[in-house]
Amino acid sequence: MRAKLIFLAHLLLAALLLPTAARAQHIHPRLIAESAAPASGQTVALAVVMTPDKGWHGYWQNPGDAGVPADVKWRLPEGASVDALRYPVPGTLLIAGLMNYVYEREYALIASLAVPNDARPGTPLRIQGDATWLACTEEVCVPEQGPIAVDLTVGDGRIEPATRTQFDGWRARLPRPLGASARFEVRQGRMRIAVPLPQDVAVADPYFFPSSENAVDYAAPQSVTRNGDALIVETAARGTPKALSGVLRLNGDTGLSIDAVPGPVPAAGEPVGRTSAASWGLRTVLIALASAVLGGLLLNVMPCVFPILSLKALGLARATVDEREARREALAYTAGVIVTCLALGGVLLALRAGGAAVGWAFQLQDPRIIGLLLLLVTAIALNLAGLFELRTIGAGEALAARGGIGGAFWTGALAAFVATPCTGPFMAAALGAALVLPVAAALAVFAGLGLGLALPFLLMGFVPAIRRRLPKPGPWMETMRSILSVPMFLTALGLAWILGRQAGVDGMVLGLGAALLLSLALWWAGVRQNRGRPILPALPAAAIAAGLVLTAAPVASRAEAGGPLKAQPFSEAALKTARDSGRPVFAYFTADWCLTCKVNEKAAIERAEVADAFAKHKVAVLVGDWTNGDPAIGRFIEAHGRSGVPLYLYYRPGVAEPEVLPQVLTPDALIERARQS
Repeated sequence: MRAKLIFLAHLLLAALLLPTAARAQHIHPRLIAESAAPASGQTVALAVVMTPDKGWHGYWQNPGDAGVPADVKWRLPEGASVDALRYPVPGTLLIAGLMNYVYEREYALIASLAVPNDARPGTPLRIQGDATWLACTEEVCVPEQGPIAVDLTVGDGRIEPATRTQFDGWRARLPRPLGASARFEVRQGRMRIAVPLPQDVAVADPYFFPSSENAVDYAAPQSVTRNGDALIVETAARGTPKALSGVLRLNGDTGLSIDAVPGPVPAAGEPVGRTSAASWGLRTVLIALASAVLGGLLLNVMPCVFPILSLKALGLARATVDEREARREALAYTAGVIVTCLALGGVLLALRAGGAAVGWAFQLQDPRIIGLLLLLVTAIALNLAGLFELRTIGAGEALAARGGIGGAFWTGALAAFVATPCTGPFMAAALGAALVLPVAAALAVFAGLGLGLALPFLLMGFVPAIRRRLPKPGPWMETMRSILSVPMFLTALGLAWILGRQAGVDGMVLGLGAALLLSLALWWAGVRQNRGRPILPALPAAAIAAGLVLTAAPVASRAEAGGPLKAQPFSEAALKTARDSGRPVFAYFTADWCLTCKVNEKAAIERAEVADAFAKHKVAVLVGDWTNGDPAIGRFIEAHGRSGVPLYLYYRPGVAEPEVLPQVLTPDALIERARQS
């Protein structure tokens, strides 16, 4: 305590000695409303956005050993009210033995404004307040204050898409309610907390921030272990409180708001998070890596990847390919696949670090990417059908010709890119783990996915016995090549359907028109090739086609409602309403670009016998459509330890946590759960 008082005295003295000119604000507040035209009687979100200067920080609601949280004294129109500020998950800062709970980058405090019920449309509302906060560096603290205000007009409650996205990013950093009571006990001066959390929820960077004051020693080290479906937090206690509340950080900005009551706490289990670095390296990473390799291997049977792999196999069947050349081509193909997977994984991790709620195949949530894929797959299908020739994807020419390594590399990159819509067995757990592992380990998992995807061709290149079992070259190769064009044409058809779902009928027509233009250009290129002329004059038409699909604008995609199960669009409010009614709930999350999702829907979910069982036992069905990357659904998926779709959850009445169903469903599994409800 003496050391703390001395430290605080030094901070106060430094603040008093600052010259007046230096007392400008170091944390800059501004007030933003989610809707500039809230409706009468509506509740609208407000954000007090705090932007610290470099090297400065602000404080959480419980600042720790020292500090003061931000506060606002509101001045509101008559009849309006603002509830308490909600704070995002903070970080830790240890200075001279004092633990501070702080924000060292821009953060937003969220509150809800209740608009007066009798406010008429067009009525101006000036929302203002006097904000106070403490701005600190590691050497000095400065109390600061300033007015904040935003002018609103009573209207229809419309929210601009850019503002909604901004608020979604801020909400993503707020702790989520746990939904179940934790337990705590104080034993021999140690605070021990048991937080119920299913084993499949990934935890990478756990830390408990107590909002109850003087319950724990803030600066004391914390250990977090897992015992079955509970996380056990242990640290030094300051007293024996009657109740305990706080925030348990799981990963980065993700946390759970918990309330704990006195009760028995199980024994400590296996360390998790930073306290288990060895465990990350020896077990979790290896399991995730093995799952990624297996998942990548299974991608080779997908209709958009299998033709490309088959073409490379046909190339190895040619008699002109020697041992050395086969190995070089196999390595180049593998490099193309792994580099592409690493690039996609790196972009995904960067987007998530910036607060975006995205998952694997995030690029397919943009209809412009779908449009470009439509053109690419159409070109591949026409090439396989023999309309024109292109060495990089031709039937073996790249392997036989000098400089074929470049063609093999880009063929591998192509295979990896068109395989990204697929998430199947083994992949989900691997990619979910990758998003909470340290960056280096996460990239290793993405590389493992690429290795699995490239593994069949890599084995063919390095194992002569496999190549010897390939059929001998002959005229049948051209026939096989034409046959392989069929799944590529079907893939193009599927992409056109997805484009229609994402960008509407106009967008789909635009994409099909671009594909027709490209097809005509490639037909002309084939005619010129047959006459021994270059195909360069056809390239401008291909560029125009690409430009057309890039103009396809994203539109909101609504979840499929109705159907045999009478499903309703998913929202957390709809889930709460269904659960409060006492009914069992089956919630599933899908996307139009997810092949596994669509197979499950046709083979298991949308079946008459399943609908009858669900109707008999009054099972409510909610469907979340993630085709366009709804950030609310993305955050909900992430909270259940997944990075993408499909995700299937079954909620039983009276049970707090849902059962996470397998990613490969059967009708019997769904019917049995309905009977047991």
